[in-house]
Amino acid sequence: MIQDIVIAILWSISPFGEAKVGIPYGMINGVNIYLVFVVCFLANVLVFPLMMFFLEKVNSYLLRWHYYKKAAIYVARRAKLGSGSKIQKYGFWGLLFFVMLPIPGTGVYAGSIATYLFKIKKSNAFLANTIGIFFSSLIVWATTLITMEGIS
Repeated sequence: MIQDIVIAILWSISPFGEAKVGIPYGMINGVNIYLVFVVCFLANVLVFPLMMFFLEKVNSYLLRWHYYKKAAIYVARRAKLGSGSKIQKYGFWGLLFFVMLPIPGTGVYAGSIATYLFKIKKSNAFLANTIGIFFSSLIVWATTLITMEGIS
């Protein structure tokens, strides 16, 4: 069980799944449904300060490398084209809604990048990301629970 919790946490901090994968993984593998929600949610919240540290400190150093800079510009352009106008227009609420959508390409990683690119105040962005992660996790948790009940 501890191993399943650790794997669920790792999925929740991973950019390849976040809590959208960590919660179902933990629930399917028999972790307590409330414990998996809380642990995966908190692990996903932890990503925001880590990403902001990376973007503010490490990113400026890595931009010196051509291939990294090229990839970073590509990501920035995609972020601005995707939901950038909505996030800029609606600010806190736009960011919250963007992070809240439980679909690939949205979440705290994208929310952190948007915060950095659009120079959103970090305390507001942290709150928007946290609330968005909560609702996204709740949607995934409830959907997984309903699906598991329907299967059994």
